[in-house]
Amino acid sequence: MKFYSRIYLPPPREGWVVSWEFKALAQILKTLGLGVRADRLAFKQIRYLSSKYSAASKVTSLYHFLGNKLTFDYYHGDPRISPDFSDLLEAIKKKSYQFHRIRVSHSGIENLLENNNFENRTFRIPIGINLAWFPLRTDESKKLIRHKLNIPESAVVIGSFQKDGSGWGDGFEPKLIKGPDVFLKTMRILKSRIPEMMVLLTGPSRGYMRKGLESLDVPYRHYWLSDYREIGDYYHALDTYIVSSREEGGPKAVLESMASGVPLISTRVGQAQDLLQHSVNGWLADVEDAEALASCTMEALENNPAMVEAARKTAEQNSYENQLTLWRDFFEPLLHS
Repeated sequence: MKFYSRIYLPPPREGWVVSWEFKALAQILKTLGLGVRADRLAFKQIRYLSSKYSAASKVTSLYHFLGNKLTFDYYHGDPRISPDFSDLLEAIKKKSYQFHRIRVSHSGIENLLENNNFENRTFRIPIGINLAWFPLRTDESKKLIRHKLNIPESAVVIGSFQKDGSGWGDGFEPKLIKGPDVFLKTMRILKSRIPEMMVLLTGPSRGYMRKGLESLDVPYRHYWLSDYREIGDYYHALDTYIVSSREEGGPKAVLESMASGVPLISTRVGQAQDLLQHSVNGWLADVEDAEALASCTMEALENNPAMVEAARKTAEQNSYENQLTLWRDFFEPLLHS
């Protein structure tokens, strides 16, 4: 095998949504005609690490010793927002010489890394979307999924599909970086403004959110899907989707909502801050501003076909199919050199 002729990807971690990103990347690289191999030890090849945690671990020194060119994802973990990530960033900086490319998903982490001596090695490629799994919502599809989920057609349904509890159990201890407390504050405000409001939850570790909604006497449905690809149907039951996080790498819900034609309200986090134009293809609020999230939600509930069209166009522009050039520019200079 020629030196630097293959790209080694990490094995998928079943049950993790991020594993779908690696599956999508493998398909992109095959479409580009770039050599892809399953994860194993290799000498003088290109290795795409599974995360920033892998980048900070001891195994990177072994890969570097074997002459590999190392690349990895860094979606979120800004110590200015989440101080717990300070040690992780410092560990990566100490190994700076080992890394050739870092893929970031939004401008916040891009700026962080460029200000920490990773300039010219940081490439912004948003977390993409498979549009086939997220068709535009129609009146008929909305009616069908609501019937399946036993949700009244007259209800105003707000979505929250992101894991926001610690660990993989009940999730009664919140991950505050995901803003479940902010979401509940927003629901408290909206409850008096929307007579027949309901929340649709998916995913594991939603105990804190369920308990909070029950204390507010806000009805909800909660489903834990066995296959990520099923999530597209659940967007069709919604009237709006709210991202209330304090920090994010994506989240994937940004493009998923936009592709599905579901009005999106988000705090200024992750790639939402780059892809959303306020009152054009979605709505933006400052972090922790529950009142602004509630006001934007009320605006979003007004029929706005122009917003739906603009949001879908944004999703199309950021589909996996439209990221081929970005990934070619990321990997090709590392190959055969």
